[in-house]
Amino acid sequence: MSGQVLVLNTGSSSIKYRLIDMGTRRAVGGGLVERIGEDESVLTHDGVRTERRVADHEEGLKAMLAAFAEHGPPLDGVTAVGHRVVHGGSRFVTPVLIDDAVERAIEEMAPLAPLHNPANLEGIRVARRAFPGLPHVAVFDTAFHSTIPPHAHTYAVPREWTRKLGVRRYGFHGTSTAYVSRRAAALLGRPYDEVNSIVLHLGNGASATAVRAGRSVDTSMGITPLAGLVMGTRSGDVDPALGAYLGRVAGMDLAGVDAALNKESGLLGMCGANDMREVFRLADSGDEDARLALDVYGYRVRAYIGAYCAALEGDVDALVFTGGVGENSPRVRALATAGLARLGIEIDPGRNTAESAEARVVSPEGAEVAVLVVPTDEELEIAEQTAACLGDA
Repeated sequence: MSGQVLVLNTGSSSIKYRLIDMGTRRAVGGGLVERIGEDESVLTHDGVRTERRVADHEEGLKAMLAAFAEHGPPLDGVTAVGHRVVHGGSRFVTPVLIDDAVERAIEEMAPLAPLHNPANLEGIRVARRAFPGLPHVAVFDTAFHSTIPPHAHTYAVPREWTRKLGVRRYGFHGTSTAYVSRRAAALLGRPYDEVNSIVLHLGNGASATAVRAGRSVDTSMGITPLAGLVMGTRSGDVDPALGAYLGRVAGMDLAGVDAALNKESGLLGMCGANDMREVFRLADSGDEDARLALDVYGYRVRAYIGAYCAALEGDVDALVFTGGVGENSPRVRALATAGLARLGIEIDPGRNTAESAEARVVSPEGAEVAVLVVPTDEELEIAEQTAACLGDA
């Protein structure tokens, strides 16, 4: 596919956008509309920041188009629009050309991702009105994990929940993991289908994924993005009976427990900060809560690394760090790999702390398991999957 793909990642109060030239596979423009619906919305287009009132997503998209018209580049080369959609359930396991039926299906899956799918859908509807003559493609975060085998994605719950309500492990960060695991194989100079890797996507949201020969075989997030690793404001794994316990002893209802586990837990809940840089600052100043938070965070990451070494039957070629924290924090990488030398996982201190924005190896020369840092590019992956979908159409 030639031309350009406009990639839209629509959140509840934001529109992140990127214009990708498919000839060079490079971004030629992009930006972010944030605080949609608030008194002082912000549009940042190719580094130019503008404050203005943006009442809704339709106005946000119009503001984006106005920014392209004023600052460039022109949009006359756009041949398709690619949309990030968080949850595709069991139905959407590949990118799909959007029509009215697909819109309805995304809406029907809103209970699986109530914070994300409705916003994604709003962006699709607004964009289809703005670009009625272009094909629109939905790329799903959950799709990469559709290869997880039943023994790994099935919960031990009543069968009716699984069959009628769709209760199972789906996983997220799939678009990022697909891109990063493929780049990791290229960095090692090996075919993608010959490389087994463990991908750690560490940001405010965080996940671990075991990838065997280019296919996801297990991942830490579940039916929602709450499960698994400790995150900025999300708890990660807790006892499933916690909600019932809090209802009995604290009078909390399910909505209150759900909100607390998603927005008031994780690093924020343990030490009052969800920015990893601030957590380290607090710990270095002697804050015991921050020190414990780091211990819990690191332990959970190492536990999942060990579990996924087992899931890959000990045949691990690479441990890959990505995401805002994974890419930029040498201390987190050191914390996550401490004590794993028996598994063949070590980092070289000099390589680990060297500043670079490029994909790179941070393990010692000749290490049994290559430890890599690979910056993610979800927008490029969405553009490439959009092009592949239309190429197959």
